Formats: sequence, structure tokens, C-alpha cells
Amino acid sequence: MVKKICSVIFAVAILSFLKASPAAAQSFFEGKTIRIIIGFSAGGGFDTYSRTIARHLGRHIPGNPSVTVENMPGAGSLIAANHVYRIAKPDGLAIGNFHGYMILNQVAERPGIEFDARKFGWIGVPVSDTGACALTAASGVTSLDQWKAAKTPIKLGAVGGGGDATYTQAKFLRDILNLPVQIVAGYKGTAEVRLAAEAGELAGGCWQWESIKSIWRKALDASEVNVVLQLTPEPHKELPNVPLAISLAKTEEARTLLRAAVHDPNAITRPYSLPPGTPADRVQVLRKAFMATMQDPAFLADANKAKLDIKPMSGEELEKIVSGFFQIDPAILPKLQAIFR
Repeated sequence: MVKKICSVIFAVAILSFLKASPAAAQSFFEGKTIRIIIGFSAGGGFDTYSRTIARHLGRHIPGNPSVTVENMPGAGSLIAANHVYRIAKPDGLAIGNFHGYMILNQVAERPGIEFDARKFGWIGVPVSDTGACALTAASGVTSLDQWKAAKTPIKLGAVGGGGDATYTQAKFLRDILNLPVQIVAGYKGTAEVRLAAEAGELAGGCWQWESIKSIWRKALDASEVNVVLQLTPEPHKELPNVPLAISLAKTEEARTLLRAAVHDPNAITRPYSLPPGTPADRVQVLRKAFMATMQDPAFLADANKAKLDIKPMSGEELEKIVSGFFQIDPAILPKLQAIFR
């Protein structure tokens, strides 16, 4: 009897192992379609990165599933983040691509958050971004000195009403670094901010250089748009003479807030994630496929054609950074929360 019971237990253990094994995860994807759910509208930087990745990711997943893209804009990508967490099936066939600032929204206890960032299955990030402010020449501001001396606030476009990078970075510049800024929020994505700036409704906006140079290339080359400020610890190699926002931070508290609210989140601006509860073996398969895609010569050629920088971060590294946001010094938390609200 004891032998029989042991045999049954052993059989159950073997079946459980096979079900959770990488081989089982690999066979699962065959004949399936994976959706990348983007929290922004078509034509912007997030959309460009995800569509480029989608064209190559399937080749690196055993079973070669199809990969499609679905735009789900709204609230600075909060709608997409909540959808991936609460509604999308945790089967490995729904990948979220929302703004990394959404994680800080949770830390800052902003309303509308229906997720716990610590429970997503993090896949990776294609590039650590460089925050930057791009203004049209027509605005009359082509340098930081001109901006500082402006007699009226400079109109900067933003997507979300709070917590989105376009909004938060503009608010940080206004409230912490005292630059003259008027935030105009409510755009569906950076593509709409760009169009509004070209139409003269805005002076420009602050988001990621990696996106700006991709979707605003012609205007940059024609000097119709100028990058006048960087929100990064060190100058980007392509912007060696553009001043850094940290040069405007006059106190240690301002510098600490800049790191917590801008620099660190920019490092994970474009995270890819899976719903909580996705089987661990499928998470690992997709993490491996993501990093393999980042090294694929065909993908890199495609990314280069689209003017996309690629400097990937693994899912494991991303998971550690996300965890770190929940260990921010309580002494600065109230001011951080004020920036994100």
C-alpha cells in the first residue's frame, strides 16, 4: 500500500514538472498569437518601438507564434496597465507596454491605480531612455537661457493629467526647478503633442530623446525643433552640448527628487510585462526571446532604419529596479507624491 501511494505521488510530481517545464511552455506558443498592448496611440515612440519588436519577436519564441500590436491609449497608459493586470489572461499571450512612470504612480498613491507593479511578470526594456525637452523654433525659445528669461510661461504638451512622463517632467521643471512652464494636458500620445507644437498650439514638450529623434527627425534636421534641456544624469552622446536639468537643482533635496522622479524612471520608460499569475516557465521563455530579439541583426537593422536606440535591460534587472521604487526614502515621499498628482 505504501509503495502504491508513493508511486501515485511520484507520478503526480512528474506530471506537475512536465506541465511547468520549459518544453511545455515552448509547445504552448505554437500556432498562437501574442498581443502587445501599447498604452499610447499609433505613430508615437512607444508604438514605433513595439511595432518594430513585434516584427521579429515571434522568430525567437519556440513554436514561432504570430505577434500583433494593439493600441489602448488613455490616461498616460494607465488604462493599458490596469487592463493587463486585471483583465488580460495570464497565459503568456498578452504583453503590456505601458509607461514606466506608472510604477511611480503606485508609489505616489495616485488614484486610478488598479495594479501592484511588484506582481507583473517583467520581460525587459529595449533601451534606457534620456529625458529631454524639445521646443519649436517658432516658439522663440531655442536655448535654456531664453527659456529661463521667458516673460510668459512656455506651453508644454502632456498626455496624462498626472503621473505620465510628459506631465511629470514638465511639472518637475515648474514646481521644483522654477522654470516658467504652462502644462497643457490631455493629448493621446506624443505624436499628438508633436502635431500640436507644429500647429503653434504648443511650444513643445518633454519626453524621451529616443522617441523625439524618431518621430520628429525632419524638423530636428531642419532646425525647426531644438532640444534645449536634458533630464538625465549625464549628457547623451548625441546631445553633448545640451544642458542638464540637474544644473538647475540648487539643493540636495531637489537633486534627490530629480533622481527619484525623473532619472530612475527614465531608465525603465518602456517596460514590457505580463499579467500576474502568468506561468513562470512562459515568463522565462518570453524573457529569453526578448533578449534574443534585441541581439537579432535583422531587428537591429530595422531599429536603425527607424532611428531607434537599442540598449536592452533584462527582465531580471527590470524586476530589481521596480522593487527599488518601493524602498524610496519616506522623508521625500510627500514631495514625490505632490509631483505625481
